[in-house]
Amino acid sequence: MTSTTIRATTREELDGIVQAAAEAAPIWRASTATQRAAWLRAAADALDSAIDELVEIAERETRLGPVRLRGEVGRTTGQLRLFAAVVEEGSYLELTIDDADPSSTPPRPELRRLLVGVGPVAVFSASNFPFAFSVAGGDTASALAAGNPVIVKAHSGHPELSRRTAEIVASALESAGAPAGSLALVEGRDAGNALVQHPVVQAAGFTGSLGGGRALFDLANGRPDPIPFYGELGSVNPVVVTPAAAAARGGELAKGLVASFTLGVGQFCTKPGVVFVPRGAGFEELVAADAGSAVGGPLLTDRITAAFPEGIDRLLDDASVEIVAGTPSAAGTDAAQPVVLSTDAAAVVARPHVLLEECFGPVTLLVRYDGPDDLARALEAVPGSLTATLHSEPGDDVAEVLEILQRKAGRVLFAGWPTGVAVTWSQHHGGPWPATTSLHTSVGATAIRRFLRPLVFQDAPESLLPASLRDAALARLPHRRNGVLTTP
Repeated sequence: MTSTTIRATTREELDGIVQAAAEAAPIWRASTATQRAAWLRAAADALDSAIDELVEIAERETRLGPVRLRGEVGRTTGQLRLFAAVVEEGSYLELTIDDADPSSTPPRPELRRLLVGVGPVAVFSASNFPFAFSVAGGDTASALAAGNPVIVKAHSGHPELSRRTAEIVASALESAGAPAGSLALVEGRDAGNALVQHPVVQAAGFTGSLGGGRALFDLANGRPDPIPFYGELGSVNPVVVTPAAAAARGGELAKGLVASFTLGVGQFCTKPGVVFVPRGAGFEELVAADAGSAVGGPLLTDRITAAFPEGIDRLLDDASVEIVAGTPSAAGTDAAQPVVLSTDAAAVVARPHVLLEECFGPVTLLVRYDGPDDLARALEAVPGSLTATLHSEPGDDVAEVLEILQRKAGRVLFAGWPTGVAVTWSQHHGGPWPATTSLHTSVGATAIRRFLRPLVFQDAPESLLPASLRDAALARLPHRRNGVLTTP
């Protein structure tokens, strides 16, 4: 990995960047769907055109290979194009009209409601997805789609890539007709803290560690005018394997688990970090056999490389934890090797704060349980997660397990493994604390809802209404009028 010096943004530079965003905000808010969609597609096209240059920079800075990085650029530009379609389709506006009715009690005025952009948005880049959750990633795409300029705080793990991506996207937006100040970049921890506290910034999106996210969350809420902070923080993503599933397809499930928790060297936020398995089913042995041939690799940053063995050591300090596969002493090398650990449900219930803490890297914890009640008690100890997975067989009584998993996660899987997040209209990538700081998603079409606020016009002259609330526009946009939903 090549180290690039962070260019710490000064307070004077930050104020200038934020002022430019403030001046751009009314133009973004007033832009038409056609204009905004064109701006988003222009950014996507520019990134696709620069893919060779960007992947070369990213490979130097992130230790990720070109195949993964090229795929991630495709996901990033796909997100931008999805949100262009969301803007054109129009239902995200939640257009709602109540016609005036003087005969009602009390008399009802005419009310016209829509969602509008909140204003300048701060976005904090992630380390593990240098494109898809970074400068031009999902938070930026959804905030722009909502009609807001964006100021990105670059991640220290890939500063050169952040700068170049920001240059390409900002230039593409302006060339397509968007105002100056539509997208900008700041660097350094102090600048990030100041950004989330700046009175012009109206919301923030974050993907990263629980500690870093919580600190920013507290800053956002400690402002004289608190703002929404949408953080994706920590997630252990529990998996449950029933006795029937282990008996019917244990070998297949073991292979799938190993492939999933080692994907991307275990650095996906949806990695299955804790897996509940029936005691005595032989599943641990199956996982050990497959993990023995699994390939490790370098971790993203020096900080992550140092933290990985420390996380494993914390787990091994618990007397209940055993090594199933791997060599923990090799975890901190430049090519981190997969590690499988095991414990039992009673220990998880007794010490969830120790055994259920996320460990970033290629490690998973198998939790043995002795029956439905033992499993249910342990699942209740699991913190909120992005995903939960249930592998069962027809005829299994999983009603209680499923009820618990639905309370614990934002996405419940019944086949496959969680390390794959499709960017679609129906996707949800969020969950109860500490997975996220809100109930909203950071992936998929409804991610746009984070950066919008309701606004109602009462008895407004037609000429002063936003274009999308006028009757001519309503004839071609989804809306609700006097309680009746219309989809042209």
